[in-house]
Amino acid sequence: MKIVILSRNRNLYSTKQLYAAGLERGHEMHVLDHLKCNIVIEKNNPHLLYDKLPLENVDAIIPRIGASVTYYGAAVIRQFEMQKVFTTVTSQSLVRSRDKLRSMQLLSTAGLGMPKTTFTNFSNDSSEIIKQVGGVPVVIKLLEGTQGLGVVLAETKKAASSVIEAFNGLKARVIVQEFIEEAKGADIRALVVGDQVVGAMKRQGQEGEFRSNLHRGGKAEIVNLSPEEKEAAIVATKTLGLKVAGVDMLQSARGPLILEVNSSPGLKGIELATGIDIAGKIIEYVEISKNKSVK
Repeated sequence: MKIVILSRNRNLYSTKQLYAAGLERGHEMHVLDHLKCNIVIEKNNPHLLYDKLPLENVDAIIPRIGASVTYYGAAVIRQFEMQKVFTTVTSQSLVRSRDKLRSMQLLSTAGLGMPKTTFTNFSNDSSEIIKQVGGVPVVIKLLEGTQGLGVVLAETKKAASSVIEAFNGLKARVIVQEFIEEAKGADIRALVVGDQVVGAMKRQGQEGEFRSNLHRGGKAEIVNLSPEEKEAAIVATKTLGLKVAGVDMLQSARGPLILEVNSSPGLKGIELATGIDIAGKIIEYVEISKNKSVK
């Protein structure tokens, strides 16, 4: 198969692993910067150009789209979809997963547990917002934040009100969530491929740091998920229409609580923590899915 990895940097760990895994399984692999793809729209002939040449005979794409270029990345994926090219992340699921509020609305209707969350239209009544999620401490998140950026833990009402008011003054959209104390600064990342959890790790934040992101200095170790946690990860992935996803969740007294579903999860942390060839699992899934579509 001719498989294209949409990535802005071929030297990133995840991109290199996917590229190598594809070559090892005998596929023709290409890494293309999606921002350099030109979309050509004409009657009965949707196509893409790369370096002025048409992108032809592509069997499958593996999008690795950064949050800052979601709109254009989704447009490129959509053009491939119009050409009946298989993709591990559809344009619709990419956009849906990047909208934190929309994704949480969908996950809640699927019956999945999550921290109690409030979203308002720049309300000045911060006391009421804090009350709605059970009081302080609270976690305040920018809707467009990634890798732990734009996430604040406010331990007092005064601090929470100050942060909310500051974001409101900047016209920055935020959600306010209850703080899950029993998680103790740790979360779980489950990597879902198709309808299976192929690997999972527990990420622990540095001492005094409630964010567990590895980009923020957190540490990771392999973890065995409970049946309930596996089911939650798989249902969350399917609910957003994703085929490959990293599902972040907290362990709580009331079961797993979904934090976020990442449509372009990094592979380095989880591969090193678990020793599992996640990239190979993704390539294998592409093979199986493509063969099914041909039959």
